[in-house]
Amino acid sequence: MPTNKSLPTLVLELKDLVVTYVKQETIGPIKNLGRFLVRGVGGSLLLGVGLVLLELALLRGLQTQMAETFDGRLSFLPYVITIAVSIVVLALSARAIGSAKRRRAARP
Repeated sequence: MPTNKSLPTLVLELKDLVVTYVKQETIGPIKNLGRFLVRGVGGSLLLGVGLVLLELALLRGLQTQMAETFDGRLSFLPYVITIAVSIVVLALSARAIGSAKRRRAARP
């Protein structure tokens, strides 16, 4: 069906249509991505601070509660134990992240 609109009117309508489409397809997803990133970074920071505090609590607990055991030449052992626990937590975290990625990749 032919319309009786002039060329400038059609160009303006096309421009409005393109601008609306670009806003819909770019700004909305970028806002959603921003929310996802803010929550992810915030959660990561809180988890990191919590794990550091737990590691410090473990270290101080070993140093104070087992002061007689780790006295003298064995005073470095609380640090070794704390580092070993940190490595185990890191390995378990990496394994959990890897298994989640494998599960997502296996879905059809």
